[in-house]
Amino acid sequence: MTSATFSSGAPSPLAVTDHLFFERADATLDRDQAARITAGALAKSDDGELFLEYRESEQVSLDDGRIRAAGFNTALGFGLRAVAGEATGYAHAGEISEPALKRAAGTVSAVADGYAGSRAEAPRATNTRLYSDANPLTGMAFSARTTLLGEIDVYARGQDARVVQVSASIAGEWQAVQILRAEGTRVADLRPLVRLNVSVVVEQDGRRESGSYGCGGRFGYEQVTGEASWKHAVQESLRIALVNLTAKPAPAGEMEVVLGSGWPGILLHEAIGHGLEGDFNRKGTSAFAGLMGQRVASPGVTVVDDGTIADRRGSLSVDDEGTPTSRTVLIEDGILRGYMQDRQNARLMGVAPTGNGRRQSFAHAPMPRMTNTVMQNGTHTAEEMIRSVKHGLYAVGFSGGQVDITSGKFVFSTSEAYLIEDGKVITPVKGATLIGNGPDVLTKVSMVGNDMALDPGIGTCGKNGQGVPVGVGQPTMKLNGLTVGGTAA
Repeated sequence: MTSATFSSGAPSPLAVTDHLFFERADATLDRDQAARITAGALAKSDDGELFLEYRESEQVSLDDGRIRAAGFNTALGFGLRAVAGEATGYAHAGEISEPALKRAAGTVSAVADGYAGSRAEAPRATNTRLYSDANPLTGMAFSARTTLLGEIDVYARGQDARVVQVSASIAGEWQAVQILRAEGTRVADLRPLVRLNVSVVVEQDGRRESGSYGCGGRFGYEQVTGEASWKHAVQESLRIALVNLTAKPAPAGEMEVVLGSGWPGILLHEAIGHGLEGDFNRKGTSAFAGLMGQRVASPGVTVVDDGTIADRRGSLSVDDEGTPTSRTVLIEDGILRGYMQDRQNARLMGVAPTGNGRRQSFAHAPMPRMTNTVMQNGTHTAEEMIRSVKHGLYAVGFSGGQVDITSGKFVFSTSEAYLIEDGKVITPVKGATLIGNGPDVLTKVSMVGNDMALDPGIGTCGKNGQGVPVGVGQPTMKLNGLTVGGTAA
């Protein structure tokens, strides 16, 4: 399939997606056929939709001055879903044709055999456009990207003689979706997404350490490939690597922890975010189930999931069920106020969907997922928090972690952390892990900063085998009595 080249000011998303799905020279399914087959398949169901998707994606990566990998991929297909009560029928195909859709319709309609439900109302209409319609893959030649990666390598090595390895990659995608419902409602969205990653390895006296930095969002390549942007990525990667080069083994034990602003919000995302998704709470498997209206965090802690922030990696004009995204208050001043909902779980729980129905691709059914999960500002400065710590850890970067949704227990590894003694940051440490329990950790928040920042646009969230782009953010935050795992003897 040839590359689509539509841009802002050109046809509407519905017109663009009609062209991609129904009006191609090789099309074997027209819009009326799709609507008729979908209506028939969902006639007895409470809810459901036909999700049509076209996606272009590409990536090129450099390692030690050489292009090591480059790829371009297109995907085209549909997913048809029928929902009857708690049951779901789902079928998908990597083609858009009348025979394939009819086969899928025969499969999913069986879920409603003998079922007498009531048709759910369609999502409200919206004309919100949170990002450009333009396809970023058409905006920068392959040769220009490979040249830039070479410049990144040369620049990084020129910054410090201790640099022994440089890796960098540029990736982008353009996703076009159209969602058709049984009553004839149609919603479309055109979604750009780009990302730049840089990693640097330094060596001194036989010791090697690394640092990495990435940035991205829903915009064109120029946002991440401009000179100021890629040089900042190199400098941050090098700075972190050099910090780790002088880092000492982290101590272990229970101590006060100050989390930096921005990317450390990934701990918030994992430790409590998943536990506030509607499906886990409807089924009673979340540690937060049944706690609506109760205190689950310290006073001053307010957390929202906001899919409406322009150009952010986790934002969507509409979710993958056609519902406009929203700013959903999850925790307000420490009190649990809401969950993130897709259509099915919202209906079964008797609440409104929040625009959090997301899927990795047409081959996956939607489920409630986070968008941009953010803790709101408090009143303290980062300096105040550090001065208040007798002995503790200042964690400003994380490399990974995991959480058990049912118990809420989590473990996170830091990529940049410092020891605090008597109110002063004294030395970098490595090998520190934060260990705790999601519902419990927010009750340990004693100070919330006034410097809220969003992550640079690199987050991907996994759930039930599906990965979707997300965002996080938070101000600097102080936690009392968190367990730190360390490597010091």
